[in-house]
Amino acid sequence: MNPVDLMNVNECAARLPQAWQSRVLGLVGAAEVKLLRMDGRELPVESHAAAEVLLVVDGVLQLSVEEADMTLRSGELVVVPAGARHAVRAGSRGSLLIVETAGPGEG
Repeated sequence: MNPVDLMNVNECAARLPQAWQSRVLGLVGAAEVKLLRMDGRELPVESHAAAEVLLVVDGVLQLSVEEADMTLRSGELVVVPAGARHAVRAGSRGSLLIVETAGPGEG
């Protein structure tokens, strides 16, 4: 058995059955590394008990964080602070890698 698993994130994203249904690729300490596919839909505002990292693997993420709009493109990431209200805006497409820990009542 190999102690290190090599994954092709683009291939994993292509195999995801549905948009906005994340797949856990692995754990780093208490944090989950998740991958999901975005399909252009807008998502409601949410917040989490812990900070999360959002990395655009390919495509574009239209994001609002505390009502400030930003556009992230392939290779760009943002750290959303714990408790920050954020929402995916319409037009977000491609693959998104998320690193987060589950807070109380999440996960």
